Amino acid sequence: MAGEGRTERAQGQVDDRATGRQWAGLVLLVLPMLMLSTDLTVLFLALPTLSQDLEATASQSLWIVHVYGFLVAGFLVTMGRLADRIGPRRLLFIGAATFAAFSVVAAFSVNAEMLIAARALLGVAGATLTPSLFSLLRIMFRDDTQRRVAIAIMFSAFSIGGATGPLLGGVLLEFFWWGSVFLINVPAMVLLLLAGPRLIPERAERNSAHLDWPSVALSVTGTLAVVYGLQDLAAGQETGTGAQWPYLIVIAAGISLLALFVRRQRRLKDPLFDLALLTSRRITVSLATLLLVGIGVVGAFYLFTQYLQLVVGLSPLHAGLWTLPYVVVNVAGAMLAPRAATRVRPAVVITIGLTIATAGSVLLAALTDVATPLPLLAAAIAVIGVGHGAAMALISDLIISSAPAERTGSAAAAQQVSGELGTVLGIAAGGATGVVVYRATLTATMPPSIPEASQEAAVSTVHQGISTAETFGPGGAALLDAVHYATAEGLQVYAGIAAALVALAAALFGMFLARAK
Repeated sequence: MAGEGRTERAQGQVDDRATGRQWAGLVLLVLPMLMLSTDLTVLFLALPTLSQDLEATASQSLWIVHVYGFLVAGFLVTMGRLADRIGPRRLLFIGAATFAAFSVVAAFSVNAEMLIAARALLGVAGATLTPSLFSLLRIMFRDDTQRRVAIAIMFSAFSIGGATGPLLGGVLLEFFWWGSVFLINVPAMVLLLLAGPRLIPERAERNSAHLDWPSVALSVTGTLAVVYGLQDLAAGQETGTGAQWPYLIVIAAGISLLALFVRRQRRLKDPLFDLALLTSRRITVSLATLLLVGIGVVGAFYLFTQYLQLVVGLSPLHAGLWTLPYVVVNVAGAMLAPRAATRVRPAVVITIGLTIATAGSVLLAALTDVATPLPLLAAAIAVIGVGHGAAMALISDLIISSAPAERTGSAAAAQQVSGELGTVLGIAAGGATGVVVYRATLTATMPPSIPEASQEAAVSTVHQGISTAETFGPGGAALLDAVHYATAEGLQVYAGIAAALVALAAALFGMFLARAK
């Protein structure tokens, strides 16, 4: 009888393993993830061309770039709940069709206002994709190891899409008009819609409660206000333009609306977001880790990209090429983590990954200097990348697998919101720290031969510092050296901050999850 029991369990394990059909379905699901992340960055190099063609103002150009990400973040919670209500496959197909349609509208926009509206609607459609994708992975891959591999592949697709977006935009502009950066979305979405019904299953579990529209309004408006305020606050810090207090008010208003949202969820029988999900230690610690690591790693990576252009003097395209080692090892870490999790508990692997990322941050802080060869700095940022990739892929799996099946969409949305806030907070904190350190350092190291008016201009921003140094010709070499040194100091200081934040995340995981039996 005992032998029969082992045979039955073994047979159950075999039945749980994915077949070729599920892996083919995963290939289809990777396509919308690539398109979603690529659209976040593909306009970085295409923006000057399309802004000129559409005669966009400076403000309109910023909205063309950022409105997509704003709307993705704002609608994540709502779309996660909608996926739980109508089914993730159905929502994925609706979102894919809408995404393809508005990509065509964006490509053939005749003015800036039309393009901004199209990008906004692309953001709403994009918000449907991530909660649906991660919900479907739990259905398609019931074997723990295979599910972790599938999530690692999806995480890697997001990283690759975001990293290669600017490069892809630059290549397309070499041969086609700017609208081509949007049209590349269409074939992938059409393929998903044609082959998806055969290869992607629907989830049987449903949360049939109606959407609470006041909660939708509070969630969307609050998240949009926080994300918008943080991004524009960071932009103002970097350029030294505009007052900060309006953005602080917007952020405070957004936080207040989100507090009202949480209060309303506690009172509702069928909330838009089930706060009971946060009673799971695995989910809560994972979400906190995503936030902490996002603030630390994204901020350091952002300042590294600025360093490449402002200190090393690389073009955006060449700077992008120097970030590819980070992307490659980030993907490698994500793909190796599921195999490691078959031998060691996932929480332990995550803790090790975060420890490696901490070590990379310390190494970056120690090496950052204008005299340090660029390959050494790229190697240090790559150490962060491999640890970050290994940890993040398994954290996503912890969140998805810990939620009840009928709440998977909401759990996936919470994961994305935490990651999105970590990203914008990282850019804001990194930008603010870089500016503060730059100003203090340059003030202390300013060459005495520089006139007072020029000193004030140089201290305001890094760009002004470089421009001011160039106006002095050969005599501005000392000022340019001081500007480069002050910029490097900003990266060095924030790398230390990143090390502390990631170390805190590692300690949280080690204390609450890795040591748990």
